[in-house]
Amino acid sequence: MRTVAVIQARMSSTRLAGKVLMDLGGLAVLGWMVRAARIIPGVDEVVVATSDESGDDALAEWCKKEKVSCIRGSLNDVLARFAFAARQVNADIIMRLTADCPLIDPYVCGEVLQLLKRNKVDYATNTMPRTWPDGLDCEVFTSAALYRAEKEATLPSQREHVTPYIKHNQHLFKVQSLPCPLKGLSLERWTLDSPRDMEFLKELVSHLAAPRPSSYLEVLEILEKYPHLRNYNTLAQATVSTAPPALKAMPSYALSKALLKMAEEVIPQGSQTFSKSAKTFPAGHAPLFLTHGEGGRVWDVDGNEYVDLVCGLLPVMLGYADADVDSAIREQLNHGISLSLATELETQLAVRIRDMVPCAQKVRFAKNGSDATAAAVRLARAYTKRERMMVCGYHGWQDWYIGSTSRFKGIPTAVRELTHSVPYNDLTAIESLLLKHKGEFAGLIMEPVNATMPQPEFLQNLKELLHQHGALLMFDEVITGFRLAKGGAQEYFGVTPDLAAFGKALGNGMPISAIAGRDDVMREMEDIFFSGTFGGETLSLAAAIAVLDKIQREPVIPTLWANGKKLRSGVDALLAKHHLEKVVMQKGLDPWVILDLVAQPQATKEALKTFFIIEMAKHGVLIIGSHNVCYAHSEADILHVLNAYDAVLRKMAENLSSGELEKCLPCAPLIPPFVVR
Repeated sequence: MRTVAVIQARMSSTRLAGKVLMDLGGLAVLGWMVRAARIIPGVDEVVVATSDESGDDALAEWCKKEKVSCIRGSLNDVLARFAFAARQVNADIIMRLTADCPLIDPYVCGEVLQLLKRNKVDYATNTMPRTWPDGLDCEVFTSAALYRAEKEATLPSQREHVTPYIKHNQHLFKVQSLPCPLKGLSLERWTLDSPRDMEFLKELVSHLAAPRPSSYLEVLEILEKYPHLRNYNTLAQATVSTAPPALKAMPSYALSKALLKMAEEVIPQGSQTFSKSAKTFPAGHAPLFLTHGEGGRVWDVDGNEYVDLVCGLLPVMLGYADADVDSAIREQLNHGISLSLATELETQLAVRIRDMVPCAQKVRFAKNGSDATAAAVRLARAYTKRERMMVCGYHGWQDWYIGSTSRFKGIPTAVRELTHSVPYNDLTAIESLLLKHKGEFAGLIMEPVNATMPQPEFLQNLKELLHQHGALLMFDEVITGFRLAKGGAQEYFGVTPDLAAFGKALGNGMPISAIAGRDDVMREMEDIFFSGTFGGETLSLAAAIAVLDKIQREPVIPTLWANGKKLRSGVDALLAKHHLEKVVMQKGLDPWVILDLVAQPQATKEALKTFFIIEMAKHGVLIIGSHNVCYAHSEADILHVLNAYDAVLRKMAENLSSGELEKCLPCAPLIPPFVVR
């Protein structure tokens, strides 16, 4: 298998023209790259691939002088340039390097190459997700994958950047990434893209033992010895994409539709989660199967890219493939997943929750939000020795709650009769129910806020009312926890419940939830039965610790508020622009804005939502009716969402005006299983 390292280079950088031939420690920047590439273990030949534009003649001359093969091709169709280069040198495996990474580590590149060869994958990299310093980037792929991409890639972004078609069509190609074994290096910037970068690199290489390819470990030692260098290069946040999602003129969902048919043969409804199924996303007209996520974006099996405003139904608060969370999981994986006794991780996480959440004197863990809310209800019944329960909001799939909704099939009547749904912000109705069944209510479990804001003093007065009747106040903070504030909605509103349930954001996608509350109430855990094999599963505990530490260390929650506000303000302006203020309304708080689509004479609420989901997906936004923002959403992501809104709202207004909106739907309107918000 012949392996060729292809260094992508050009003179026409927009931020630092001619950078690849600039002097760096007595050697051209490109010279550093060539020297490093030539000693990468397993590389048979090194070539430079540049454009056939006259502006790159100087590069070709340099290569001739230095006896480096130079292959020239299209300036903008870099994918075709690479495929041409691969054919010219008869490469079976291609390593893509870029000339603006003079500190590239030959041995890290060699590891990426071995990852591809030994694991028999089509594409290997050290950038998905970014765990290495920016400037050590390496991609390796087979010639078969390259030639297929050359033949099938049609979008400009896929042809300009060589590998997007391969790495983001993971239904077609096997993809793996090499993570950095050292923590915290994703915020290091060692690349050359600006005059400031050049200042940093010049001073750094002046401390190298010799002008030769360096190990990244040597660079780290220099940075430790001369810490002022970090003033040049440390990033505030890991690099995120600044390019809009790659959009096809007419996205295809053919593979999603085919996979749904296969799934439904063995999986009722074709999905494990109602809100991720064809009941929410119409088959053939929206994606149904995803392959991977990165930052604030996801890709489906058909290769379509989306800014994700679902974020796994809100667990993905930091973003997909978060370097800190993934590192914690990998590290714990070496020590075991489900051990035969408890681990210290349980106490370490419980202490963190106790220190952050006002009500959390004691904590227990489970796997999903329904576990935690069910535990709260059982604790309340045990503590008060009462059976009736009031609910306000959505609290999961278990019998005690779902029996109070229209989706009660399979729930015994005796169970249903013990749960009473009450209206939000209505103390009179709640007091009336307490008096009607005096001394029978164990408590009220509620979402402290969702689409509707609490009236002044409502939550505090509610707590006092319940306590007067010997009942407990329980907050379902499965969504609001660690999103509105470090201590959840109870911190944000200044009202401490007796018990609270947490989940979703706690693990950034890992399956973990928590029940926390007053010491005397939580002590009932010693007598009730709340126990599960996977309650102390270590990967999720490690992930949750990493999440909470990041919330404490970085501006995670302020960023959620800021991203949510940008979206909300932008959408408000677009609703006014298209005269749809009474059709689409934004409710709730900025980190979790809920869309209320209002039925019109020309279209039902369900038709409007179906239209909205389909059209937003066409424009590269995955959304089901709320802005589930995450820490990784970039300015480019927010701008793209607003551009999509502009196009979709324009079309919505036109179709409502003509009375054709329902007629233009490609499928029947989607009907929700039940409505609680």
